[in-house]
Amino acid sequence: MSALTTNDKLVRMANQIASFFRSYPDDEAVAGIHKHIVAFWTPKMRRALEAHGPTEGSGLDPLALQAITSTHHECNSPIRASTSDPHLQGAGASDAG
Repeated sequence: MSALTTNDKLVRMANQIASFFRSYPDDEAVAGIHKHIVAFWTPKMRRALEAHGPTEGSGLDPLALQAITSTHHECNSPIRASTSDPHLQGAGASDAG
């Protein structure tokens, strides 16, 4: 069995994110996937996935593919704003007592 390539790993991670958002309406899922990738992935990771995603046989979940190729994310993401931006961590994001 061959070792996973960087693209394989990125696809696997993007597909895991898409799996999490699968229960949301498609527009919210796409916005949530996009928001998560932008907030938590490095620019290098995002560029690599964007270059790989649209290729035939990429293995990318259709929702994840839409999230990385679409420029329109009008729908509100189910991710709260204070938890999607790493710079805002702890800024009212916790509902702990």
